[in-house]
Parts: sequence; C-alpha cells; structure tokens
Amino acid sequence: MSDSANIVLRFLLYVDLMLLFGVALFGLYSLRGPERISGAVLPFRSLLAGAAIIGGALSVIGMLLMVSTMSGESNLGELRPHIEMMVLEMDAGMAWMIRITALFIATLAMLFNTRAPAPGLWMAAIAGAIALASVAWSGHGAMDEGVWHFTADILHLLAAGAWLGALVAFFWMSRSNSLQSENHIRLLARAITRFEPVGALIVIVITVTGVVNYLYIAGPRIDEVLQSTYGVLLLIKVALFAGMLVLAAINRFHLGPLLQQSLREGQYRVAANALRCSVRVELFAAVLIVGLVAWLGTLSPQVGEL
Repeated sequence: MSDSANIVLRFLLYVDLMLLFGVALFGLYSLRGPERISGAVLPFRSLLAGAAIIGGALSVIGMLLMVSTMSGESNLGELRPHIEMMVLEMDAGMAWMIRITALFIATLAMLFNTRAPAPGLWMAAIAGAIALASVAWSGHGAMDEGVWHFTADILHLLAAGAWLGALVAFFWMSRSNSLQSENHIRLLARAITRFEPVGALIVIVITVTGVVNYLYIAGPRIDEVLQSTYGVLLLIKVALFAGMLVLAAINRFHLGPLLQQSLREGQYRVAANALRCSVRVELFAAVLIVGLVAWLGTLSPQVGEL
C-alpha cells in the first residue's frame, strides 16, 4: 500500500469514526427528549448508520491493503490465510475485529431502535467510542510497551472525536434555512450553552494528551524535531489547534452571549449568521487537523526527513 493511499484511508477512517462517536455523544448531552428523534434536529439515523457502514467498509479495505502489502500477495484467495493469521494472532487484527463488531452494533442500534432514541444514541456512542479507540492500535502508542502512551492516544482520539462531532452538529443546526425559525435558533443557543463545559473538558484532554504523546514520541527536544517533516506538520497542527481555540473563545464569550441577547431583543439574524460563519471556519480547521494526524501517524520525528 502506497504512503498516499495509507494516509487517505487513515484520514477517511478517522473522520468517519469521530463523527459516529461525536455526533451520537452530542445528541446525549446537548439535546433532550423528542429533540433526539432522528430528523427532529439532526438526522441521527441516516448519519450514524451511514457512518457505521462506511467505517466498516473502510476497515475492510484497510485490512486487505495492509495484508497485501505485508504478504506481497494480491489475489484474494491467497490473502485469506494471511488475513486469518492477522486477525487471530496479532493485536492489530484483534482490534480490527473489535471495531467491526462495534460498528455492526452501532448500525443495528440506529436502524432498528427508532422508538427509543436515547438508548439508541447511547449504544451508538459507546460502540463509536470503542471503534475509534481501536484505531490507536495502528498509532505510535501501540509501539510502546507501557500503557500511558497508548492510553493518551485513545483519550486524544476520543476528545478529538467529541469536538469534531459537535462542530458537525452545530454546522447542521446553523444552516441558513434553519436560522429562519426563532425556535430553532433558541435550540441552537441552548445547545451551545450545554456544550461549554464539555468543550472545556475536550480542550484540556486534547492539550494534556497531545503533550504526553509528543514527549513519548520525540522527547523534550524541539529544535531537532522541527528539522523533520514530522516536526513541520506538527507545528502546523498546533497552529491550527491554536486558531480553533481562538474561534472557540469567540463563540463562548462573544457570539454565544450576543445570540442570547439578540433573541431577547428579537433581532437575531446577524448574530446567528456570524456564529454560522465561525462554526464553518472552525470545522474546516478541524478537518485539516485530522488530515495532519493521519499523515503524522505514518511518520517518525527523525531529523533529515524534510
């Protein structure tokens, strides 16, 4: 499997599993009662079931490409014994099986549990968390013998998934046609308020686990790492993350309160449109960061890789 194909596949899988976990989690802490029914606010059924099915397909493709690269075989029949060995005898194969099982459960929860949205979202969120955590077996953390780096990898993925899922949910809720209804804007303002403590926790977890991961991968050195492709990409990722923090702070301390005030005054269109633009920029930055994470996972912080 070429490096570019590996990076693209990792990126798509990261985004897909983060959406499955993050959007389901958003429905649990930001919405309540009938709002959690698919289609009332967010298209939970199609979005989450679709993410689970696509995640399964991407995982199967990834397994086939990885085994083909490792074995040198391209015929599906000849790949079978190598796949069986990978799944039954290697940790990465076991993680893959766990992911496929979790995605199957998430699909069933979304397709057949339409009358009880809360339990369905809980099942999708838990299954999504397990599927997303399984990706850590293909990252740097799985290469260390200790558990701290591996645990930090998993927490970093889950926090990132929660943030990306929330951004996608806010993006959907702030579409131009949705902003025509005052009730919908009130719902958006309330969801933003409910996200504030969750968002603060997400930032803390991402920051702490990001530092831990860096120290395990590259150590305390900075100058030498910046001379490698890994270091340059990491610097861009940190800059984008800092930009997202600035946008999140603007949303928290300016646009959110402004939207609440505008609703009280009956003039909410300008504030709602400003919030929508901010969410779009933040979501774009988040997708770029996920792409960089997919790329960084294939590199080592060695000097001279530029």
